[in-house]
Amino acid sequence: MNMNIAKVISGLGMLAMTAVLFYGFTAGDFGKDGAALLQNPWGIVSMVDLYTGFILFSAWIVYREKSIVRAVVWVVLMMVLGFFTGSLYTFLALNASKGDWKKFWMGHHANG
Repeated sequence: MNMNIAKVISGLGMLAMTAVLFYGFTAGDFGKDGAALLQNPWGIVSMVDLYTGFILFSAWIVYREKSIVRAVVWVVLMMVLGFFTGSLYTFLALNASKGDWKKFWMGHHANG
């Protein structure tokens, strides 16, 4: 995949997540809606699926980052803001890699 295409996809992810997070926070009731979601078996399945993805993506972040403090901040943001954070992290990692896919995937490990 072309790195520019990946940047567009991550940018679109940020835009989409910004819109739905704004919608959710302004039109929804987090406590009430969350409780209703967790009373539904498929709501529970969806949450487990979602947080499994968050954890796997966070493992990649922890692997890539040289600083444990930066990694922890990114993981906390991932758990709170979901794939808005994942899209932002991906976009920044793509820019920092300067076209080098190995550096994108491996972060500071790419040099050694």
